[in-house]
Amino acid sequence: MPRTITPKPSLAAGDLKPILGPLKKLNAGVARAYPGEPEDRQPVHTVYGGAHLFRADSAHKLGALALAALDEYAPDGRALSEALQFEDDGHDADTFAATVRRRVVDKLRREPVEDFRIDFEDGYGHRADKEEDGHACGAAEQVAAGFQAGSLPPFIGIRIKPMSNELHARSLRTFDLFVTTLARATKGRLPPGFVITIPKIMAAGQVMALARTCAALERRLKLNAGALKLELMIETPQSIFAADGSSALRALVHAGGGRVTGAHFGTYDYTALCGITASWQHMRHAACDFAKHMMQVALAQSGIKLSDGATNIMPVAPHRAKADASLSDLQRRENRAAVHRAWKIHYDDVRHSLVNGYYQGWDLHPAQLPTRYAALYAFFLAAGPAATARLRNFVDKAAQATLVGDVFDDAATGQGLLNFFARGLSSGALTMEEARETGLTPDELHGRSFVKILENRRAR
Repeated sequence: MPRTITPKPSLAAGDLKPILGPLKKLNAGVARAYPGEPEDRQPVHTVYGGAHLFRADSAHKLGALALAALDEYAPDGRALSEALQFEDDGHDADTFAATVRRRVVDKLRREPVEDFRIDFEDGYGHRADKEEDGHACGAAEQVAAGFQAGSLPPFIGIRIKPMSNELHARSLRTFDLFVTTLARATKGRLPPGFVITIPKIMAAGQVMALARTCAALERRLKLNAGALKLELMIETPQSIFAADGSSALRALVHAGGGRVTGAHFGTYDYTALCGITASWQHMRHAACDFAKHMMQVALAQSGIKLSDGATNIMPVAPHRAKADASLSDLQRRENRAAVHRAWKIHYDDVRHSLVNGYYQGWDLHPAQLPTRYAALYAFFLAAGPAATARLRNFVDKAAQATLVGDVFDDAATGQGLLNFFARGLSSGALTMEEARETGLTPDELHGRSFVKILENRRAR
């Protein structure tokens, strides 16, 4: 019988006190700096359009246009698969394509736009002050009308002009007019997910100036403190690296005083400022991947939601029917080829973003909505069966290392697998019935904490 040994450490409580006290304080600071991934919903895209064009029912109109494009250029699953070339994932090709298209159609009918940015910058241009004043007030009135009617997308906001020497006064005036008009029309209630996007940031002080303006507006309009949230456009090299060579990203977020909720990459301004010529400005350029990975590293576990940029090749048909003449067969084929070519570029761009951990991007045209959702749904549906088996086995063995097929999972991968289902559910790509095949309950799936799931199950 082995002899029982009474544990007797060498260090007493007095020895550990000067070590544990600072460590506890340090860990508290780490927890504040890295609160983890946000648990609330993140939109899968941001659609933006000029402020002069925005109407209370813009989202529904965009959905109708998107459905019309899908019906014309991909009337069934096979046509959609031919256009986008779904990857060979072991599924029955026709069934898989039909499932993707069916879910795209459902999404476009139910909630075609998840996030809309009313644009006073590139999508709007430079106009006379009186004209922009009118559009700022008019767009706010349309948001108020949509808010009352329930026709707004789940997330909405405005993009102002840059906070540069030339434009900051105009930018802040537009911001003031819009928020003032909106708050007065809604009696101080802002739509859920309302945010102000700051473009072309060059220094943290520009973010700080807008944050101070937000606080002043909240006091003047009697809004709740912190009600006005900010979103950063990361589209200059200076927003990646500061003048001293340090990473600028954390400082930009800090300058927002707790208001910053997201950081969105701007593909074309960034590549232009890096000296890349127009022919090579695209989302999959190595310079873009570098900047986006910098965003991921600097803002990891910070609670800031990241978004990729936009594909600027539009799915637009070159030929249009006239009142006195219909299109020829050749023109129809050319239209189809042009739209399919643009769709494939957009699909590949979205998939590239997803593979690299960016689950949100920007869309510029209603005919991009079908490929946005098709890429998203195909990505999750294709990987779903394997991820389901891995997560189910992993949870069953309560964080013990397990081998499923030829993929070896460790504890960190368990959280990654759970994140896969959380993202798939949030985006609508996966149904709860499909996710429950993992053996997890809806509460566990929505909780998004693999550690808590294991702790709760071990306690049973």
